[in-house]
Amino acid sequence: MYDVTDGGILTTAGDVLFTGGREGYFHALDARTGVELWKANLGGAIMSAPVTYSVDGKQYVIVNSGNVMAAFALRE
Repeated sequence: MYDVTDGGILTTAGDVLFTGGREGYFHALDARTGVELWKANLGGAIMSAPVTYSVDGKQYVIVNSGNVMAAFALRE
């Protein structure tokens, strides 16, 4: 269903699973049910695992796609 050959997987403490692959879509899934919460077309293959970080108490997920580095703020 999802191509994670090169992209890798990240799961947060809030039970959100992030993954992406060669098709260029970055997916957010409910880690318990597998239901897709949202997806974003980043325009190029995702060839590395997403990373999470926090700034001033706000959590973000960042992922690299081709020449683009996209950051997404997570809901609290």
